[in-house]
Amino acid sequence: MRATVIHGGLDVRLEEVPDPVLVEPTDAVVRVLVACICGSDLWPYRRPGPREGGPGRIGHEFVGVVEEVGAEVRAVKPGDVVVAPFVWSDGTCAHCRAGVYTSCLHGGDWGGPGVDAGQGEKVRVPQADGTLVVAPVAPDDARLPALLTLSDVMGTGHHAALAAGVGPGSHVAVVGDGAVGLCAVLAARRLGAERIVLMSRHEQRAALGRAFGATDVVAERGEEAVAAVRELTDGLGVPHVLECVGTQLSWETAVGIARPGGTVGYVGVPVEVTALPHWRMFEHNVAVRGGVAPVRAYLPELMADVLDGRLDPSPVFDLELPLDRVADGYAAMHERRAIKVLLRP
Repeated sequence: MRATVIHGGLDVRLEEVPDPVLVEPTDAVVRVLVACICGSDLWPYRRPGPREGGPGRIGHEFVGVVEEVGAEVRAVKPGDVVVAPFVWSDGTCAHCRAGVYTSCLHGGDWGGPGVDAGQGEKVRVPQADGTLVVAPVAPDDARLPALLTLSDVMGTGHHAALAAGVGPGSHVAVVGDGAVGLCAVLAARRLGAERIVLMSRHEQRAALGRAFGATDVVAERGEEAVAAVRELTDGLGVPHVLECVGTQLSWETAVGIARPGGTVGYVGVPVEVTALPHWRMFEHNVAVRGGVAPVRAYLPELMADVLDGRLDPSPVFDLELPLDRVADGYAAMHERRAIKVLLRP
C-alpha cells in the first residue's frame, strides 16, 4: 500500500510500505476514506536536516472503514465507518476512565515504533475497542470531512474552550487562526459565548472565523494586540482566553489580554515557548488550564451534533488533494496558502 513518509525538513514522500496485518487480538485494520494534514505535522516538516532516527510514517487524523478485527475486538466490526482520535488508547486504564485518554497507560501515537500513521491507504489500529468510534454513516457520506475534524482539531478547540471555562454569555478571545483556533471559535459559540474576539491578520481566516461566530477580529500582534483587545473591553481584558498556537508571543498575548481573575485555556503545542509570563499571571490571578486534548472523550457528544446538523467544522478544509499530492499539501500549509488540507487515498 501507499503511505506518507517524512524524511526530514520540507521532505515528505508517498511511498510503498507493507500492508497492515493484525498483530494483537485487540487490533483492527482500517481502510482510510479521508485523512488530513495537521498544523502539528508542520513542526517536524519545518525542522531542518534529515529526520532524527531516519524516515518515518506521519499523520494522526483519519476516518475509515473497518476491514478486519482481532479475536478480542467487540466494539467495531468489518464494514463500520469509524473515526480515529489522534492517539490510540485502551479505554479501560485509570487515566482513560478519568477521561484523559491521551495519557493512556497502554496507548500511544500514530507513527510510533511498529505503528502505522494516518496519511496512508490503510492503518493497523491497536486497542481498537478503546480507540475507534463508530459513525453511523455510509463510506461516501458527505459529512466525512466534518467527522474527520473530530479526530483532532474540533475536539482540541472544544478542549480549549472547556479549559477556559466558556459557557452561556461568556466573553472570549481566541489566539490563533489556524484550524484549531477557528474550531475554538466554533466551540465557544456552541457553548453559548456571547462575544468572541479572534486574533487574526489573515483575511480568509478572519472571514471564516466570523462565519464560525467571531464577533470581533483583531489584526495587531504583540503589545499592539493587547492594547487593541483592552480597548475593545473598556480596559478590562477578556475573562476566557483560548491559546491555540504554542509560541512565546502567543502566550504573552494570551496572558496579556486576560482579565484579572480570568482563565487561559491552552492547547497550542508549546514547541516555541521558553517561559510563561508568570509575574503577570501571579499579579492578576490569571489561571491556566489545558494541554493535549483528550478528544476521544468528546467524540460521541460532538459527533451527535455533526450528524444532527448542529455542528459543521468542515470549512476548515479549504484544500482537498489526492493522497499522491500529499507533498503539495504540506507545502501549501507551510506557506499559509491553506488552512488545513484534506487527503483522499
